[in-house]
Amino acid sequence: MIELTTAAYDHLVSLTKKHNKKYVRLDVKGGGCAGFEYEWSFTDNDNKEDLIIRDILVVDRMYELYILGLQLDFKNEIFGSSFVFNNPKAKSTCGCGTSFSIGM
Repeated sequence: MIELTTAAYDHLVSLTKKHNKKYVRLDVKGGGCAGFEYEWSFTDNDNKEDLIIRDILVVDRMYELYILGLQLDFKNEIFGSSFVFNNPKAKSTCGCGTSFSIGM
């Protein structure tokens, strides 16, 4: 469902250690420039509706429609670092890289 590159996985591990949490949670919310946006949080809990990816990333199954096939990468560059969402379900994205639209 979601592929984590080595760089993304390593950064998620670093974040959970830094914030003393078991998981990073990825949600999809209405809003942003293009209609939907990714939202991050930390948690120690998972729910029965959650998918757990590589024992570090938690995603509620209700978001499968929006992120099926997503590849999550992390770029660490001189002038900034960020997650990169390669989402095959996104029909368009915003320049910020975290907002997207879905064509039905």
